[in-house]
Amino acid sequence: MNAPGAPADRHPIGYWLKLVDRLIDQSFDAVLGGAAVTPRHWQILNLLQDGPASYAHIDDEAAPYLAPHMPTVRPIVDDLCSRGWAAPIGPDRVGLTETGQKALVDIQGQVAADRARITEGISDDDYRTTVAVLERMATNLGWSEERDMGPI
Repeated sequence: MNAPGAPADRHPIGYWLKLVDRLIDQSFDAVLGGAAVTPRHWQILNLLQDGPASYAHIDDEAAPYLAPHMPTVRPIVDDLCSRGWAAPIGPDRVGLTETGQKALVDIQGQVAADRARITEGISDDDYRTTVAVLERMATNLGWSEERDMGPI
């Protein structure tokens, strides 16, 4: 299946999956850290890009990513407001400000550049094949579209 000395002979797929996952997380954290935001800030900024949202809706969207010690993202929304990136709209909604829109566009550009760096030298066909193989493996392990965990 693989030529002797090929990466698959040195390490099994689980090794490469965990390594790449960790390296992608580190790279993403560095990009966001350079912008002084966390992944939750990033998630909320992207959510608010579509328009104002209620605090309850923001919490619902963030729920899969919240830890028991943090049952709400309200402190993060409040931080975005203190930066001038978001502002309350009435008693229970918040929206992006012009400053927040500009910050989001800047961060999106940095994230896009990081993603391009990560996939440098990988053809679109190879990328699609890799994703299809990983999806097939996930399906073989019991994953289904109906039970999709969403972005991890």
